[in-house]
Amino acid sequence: MKKGYIYIAFSTLFFSTMEIAIKLVANEFNPLQLNFLRFLIGSMVLAPLAMRHLKGTGFTFNKKVLSYFLLSGFSCVVVSMTFFQMAIVYAKASTVAILFSCNAAFLIPFAHFFLKEKLTKLSILSLIISLVGMVCIVNPANLTNPVGVSLSILGAVTFALYGIIGRKGSLRYGFDGVVQSSFSFFFGSLELLVLMLLTKISVVAGWLQAVGMGQFSNIPVFQGISWSALPILFYLGVMVTGLGFSFYFLAMEETSASTASLVFFIKPAFAPILALFILGEAITPNVLAGILLIVAGSCVQLRADSRESKRTAKAPVIQTDAQLHVRG
Repeated sequence: MKKGYIYIAFSTLFFSTMEIAIKLVANEFNPLQLNFLRFLIGSMVLAPLAMRHLKGTGFTFNKKVLSYFLLSGFSCVVVSMTFFQMAIVYAKASTVAILFSCNAAFLIPFAHFFLKEKLTKLSILSLIISLVGMVCIVNPANLTNPVGVSLSILGAVTFALYGIIGRKGSLRYGFDGVVQSSFSFFFGSLELLVLMLLTKISVVAGWLQAVGMGQFSNIPVFQGISWSALPILFYLGVMVTGLGFSFYFLAMEETSASTASLVFFIKPAFAPILALFILGEAITPNVLAGILLIVAGSCVQLRADSRESKRTAKAPVIQTDAQLHVRG
């Protein structure tokens, strides 16, 4: 158990510094380029752990499994993480970190409608508290950055949808979180690479520039990476995306999914503090109120998860071997 909490501590540290690290090199990389590089590196770091989890399971890679990972990779890396990456360009790292952590709140109604999971009173309360916290942070009466806020929320919503896809894959194929993430990151990176290469075609590049989307034309793959940016790229790819998820899944093995999810309950409070000291991003009263509400909502959801786990353990029903528990 002690080892599990050490894993949680490292995972929390890496995930809480993700937006800050991206912000530090936001001007040195094209957003999609950085997205591609860090998830490709992360998938390679996760690969040995994923292979260990698959050993002896009789896993076979067929067309259905490939289609599934292409879908999950596209929803995570190409869609959700692109919104997330762009959000950091337009908004404060602390704002993105807090709002993106609310993907867990969006997961609640999605799980009810798409997976037919029971919507408990505690889950509804958690959702309401988290949404009120988001409103406090967004501050509609004085909204100065609608683009950054909108991209952050879109990233959170689409990451919650990725979580639903992951849960369906877990139920259907028996994948655990590390296998799900490793393969999804890898195939999502390849899909993003294809899109990046398409932007290098002169006709496509010209059209993107003509419609005011020049940032997405002729996207570099490995070009333009400076020596000064390599340490941050290493940190994002290996430490955050690779080891961050590895420690998270190892924490699940040592403790439980609910206990390991503490990582994403601590992040909304911890990330703004780090952003304050590293980037000098002030924590305003409305943001502080929003942080407290989101953390409170997360605690309520943790309580709901704990109750559901106890109820399920008492029920004489055979459960699937692994279920993906994703929170951004």
